[in-house]
Amino acid sequence: MTGDQTEKYVESADDVSISWHTLTSSDALQRLESKIDVGLTSIEVAARQEQYGLNELEEAPPTTFWQMLWAQINSFVIYLLLGAAIVSALLGDYVEAIAILAIVVLNAIMGIIQESRAEASLAALKKLAAPEASVLRDGKRSSVPASQLVPGDIVFLEAGNYIPADIRLLEAVNLRIDEASLTGESVSVQKNAESRLEKDVPLGDRTNTAFMGTLANYGRGKGVVVSTGMHTQLGMIATMLQQVEDEQTPLQRRLDQFGKILGWACLAVCALIFVIGVVRFALEPGQADFFSSQALETYTELFMIAVSLAIAAVPEGLPAIVTISLALGMREMVRRHALIRKLSSVETLGSATVICSDKTGTLTQNEMTVTRVWADGDFISITGRGYSPQGDFLKDDQPIDIKDYPAIKSTLWLGTLNNDAQLEPAGEQDGREIFRMVGDPTEGAILVAALKMGASIDLLNQTFPRAQEIPFDSVRKRMLTIHSVDDQANDDLSLINNGQRQQNPYIINVKGAPDVVLGLCTHIEVGNDRLEPLTEARRQEVLAANDAMTNDALRVLGVACRTVTTLPEEIDSEELERDLTFVGLIGMIDPAREEVSDAIDTANRAGIRTIMITGDYLNTARAIAEQIGLLRPGHQVMAGSTLDTLSDEEMIQNVQITDVYARVSPEHKMRIVDALRANQEVVAMTGDGVNDAPAIKRADIGVAMGITGTDVAKGTADMVLTDDNYASIVSAVEQGRVIYSNIRKFVYYLLSCNMAEIMVIFLATLLGWPIPLTAIQLLWLNLVTDGAPALALGTEPGDPDIMDLPPRPPSEPIINRHMQIGIVVQTIAITAVTLIAFAIGHIFEPEHAEFAQTMAFVTLSISELFRAYTARSEYYPLVKIGVFKNKIMNWAVLVSLLLIFVVIYIPFLQPVFNTAPLGIAEWLEILPLVLIPSVAAEITKVFLRKQIQKAQSAA
Repeated sequence: MTGDQTEKYVESADDVSISWHTLTSSDALQRLESKIDVGLTSIEVAARQEQYGLNELEEAPPTTFWQMLWAQINSFVIYLLLGAAIVSALLGDYVEAIAILAIVVLNAIMGIIQESRAEASLAALKKLAAPEASVLRDGKRSSVPASQLVPGDIVFLEAGNYIPADIRLLEAVNLRIDEASLTGESVSVQKNAESRLEKDVPLGDRTNTAFMGTLANYGRGKGVVVSTGMHTQLGMIATMLQQVEDEQTPLQRRLDQFGKILGWACLAVCALIFVIGVVRFALEPGQADFFSSQALETYTELFMIAVSLAIAAVPEGLPAIVTISLALGMREMVRRHALIRKLSSVETLGSATVICSDKTGTLTQNEMTVTRVWADGDFISITGRGYSPQGDFLKDDQPIDIKDYPAIKSTLWLGTLNNDAQLEPAGEQDGREIFRMVGDPTEGAILVAALKMGASIDLLNQTFPRAQEIPFDSVRKRMLTIHSVDDQANDDLSLINNGQRQQNPYIINVKGAPDVVLGLCTHIEVGNDRLEPLTEARRQEVLAANDAMTNDALRVLGVACRTVTTLPEEIDSEELERDLTFVGLIGMIDPAREEVSDAIDTANRAGIRTIMITGDYLNTARAIAEQIGLLRPGHQVMAGSTLDTLSDEEMIQNVQITDVYARVSPEHKMRIVDALRANQEVVAMTGDGVNDAPAIKRADIGVAMGITGTDVAKGTADMVLTDDNYASIVSAVEQGRVIYSNIRKFVYYLLSCNMAEIMVIFLATLLGWPIPLTAIQLLWLNLVTDGAPALALGTEPGDPDIMDLPPRPPSEPIINRHMQIGIVVQTIAITAVTLIAFAIGHIFEPEHAEFAQTMAFVTLSISELFRAYTARSEYYPLVKIGVFKNKIMNWAVLVSLLLIFVVIYIPFLQPVFNTAPLGIAEWLEILPLVLIPSVAAEITKVFLRKQIQKAQSAA
């Protein structure tokens, strides 16, 4: 190749806007300067490899350890904790400093362990590329690593081959390619090298093109490579994955916002307490020297109280408790068949308002299944799941004996003989045997239907061995097989010709498009072993039956046959395919999962909308959506071609009334997710194919299928369903809501306790009272109340109506209006009883400050512990959820009480914590006080629940 020729090639092949499917095969070869019988020369290959590099997908740099560590500590609450640790260390309180640092480190370690992973998406994409390719170079066919392919290479394709690059087909002999991983279409695509298509034809309809990473499952072909590496459709998806940036989840945003507000508020109040204390001391009579040793001692004490209060107020337990709660939720998710790859995603799914679901393998079984057969005027339905050969035959929803319908049996057996699929055992799942289909899914569906009626496939093939065949092709739209009849042939199969059984006949068996097969027929089988001429009325009856099945989105095949005593020397389709007897119609579909309807109903009840986004045909998508209750009245179905005509503003409007999108591309899915998020929706995107990966990553939470999902989808997703069950998504939503509810309970409990501690000190300082609590008491109190009881709140099972409530608004803060009311009530109640206890102690023992402080310390501690029980539900009374039902809470409170008793009654600890032992009289005074906050909490619940019910009634 000359320099000018190379430059000319570069200009044409590097133009990614070229629509190769719009060119004829000869034009594509000319454009790429390649020859069908020679291929490229070694010199041309070397030049193009130098220009374009290897046929590989480029990977983004993996996330480093330091980047992951920074992601864990980059939050306001962590900054506050680190600041508190530094101040504690400067003041000599090394135990507290070490404890706070331990919490920060533990939180970071747990987060890194859960989330540390190299970005596996692009590595998985690379695995889809074929390792070897059969290529024509210098006029010789050879096998080369697929990475060495360049545009212009002539590649040979055979059944079982992964397509090594994007290819414009030059020849296609019965070539069918499974493109489900790229387009989402459940049926393999019949390729036609001679077709020339319009520019805007969707990816799934480009019958003259083969795409990198898809699988040839039938026939053979030859093509010219038009795109390699990152310029392939697979490469474009890889590019989109790299361009999608990770964003904060709703939980992360809410916690960050909460931490900032709480942190600054606490610091401001603590600073105010310090300033008031200093001013009060300065204004006392006789304070002339503001820098005397007594003054400095007082300032230091006030500063220590303020710092201790700040440390107690800062929620150092929040990150750890949230992380532990999410980890516990992950364990529960695994039990519910959902594997979480990122801790924060556990909660995010609970706040989802929309689930964007792929159809194939997610809402459907991803297993073509014969659901209806028509023959001799009868529609027969067939039940069963996937490739399991178990099912019933029904007429008008009533079970039948298939032996009473010989034409139905003939239809299925003829379809089984005219068939190249095989059914193989694939182990067990959930106590039932599962099977794997080898071959074309359409033919596999017919095979399974025949097995459901008790057919022995081996015996059938032995009795009617195949003698000759004319394979299916897209022009003839049918497949022909010729079978000889063994002497042992029985009467189970109606093989009739003019009413007389032939001796040792050959069976001409045709299966294909119903209108084409019907056009070859002159008779129709009716009754048992009877033929009738195919009159126009009979012909219309068959066409009407076909229309009825196609209107239900079934893929329909017609079956016909005739018997002959001899075969021509040369197999000629025109000679063989005449005077056929039409036998019946076989209708199949990738059926909806049995549990999907109930799951969608539950999602609807929870205020979560489900949208189907599929690469499959519009009518098929509509039928499935209507069947499972996904398509709501007044909402629409939209094709990808229509979506292309919408502006972004129109898209944002239309997405609100569109429940089903069909024949879409990866770019379409990204636009749909973006439009939903522009409407302030929290989007969960489910999928299993390569084509789903960019949208999975763009959504607030990505959900991949664990069994049928590609490595690309699983590597990109936040959550992987281990059973591919849509119902597991809804179960995960419920668990996500429970987890967020538990986090709110902990925050509610923590904040009401911390606010009460601040107000106790603040009011006492404002009133000129002695300090009710010492710094060490505040720190010990923080350990007792913010530790085990708060963790126990993270194990609550959730309120019984949690899936009857609408999703939380994305903008709603953790502390909503109802929680604000509860916090105010609890702050007032706990503050009041603590100050009352302090006043009682001060009255009885005015000379011993530690006695009054102990009274305040015990009252505050125990009232907060009892308060933990009422915090187990925001709205349901304690008697309804069970007072002692949470065993972890019982143990947590018991341990905390023991810690309180330890510092009160162990003599050598009393000086350290400034405590004094309390007698029975003091306890009798304290007990009524510690119950008041819990009673106030239960009364508040009644008030708030009535408000909610009133709002729901008004809505």
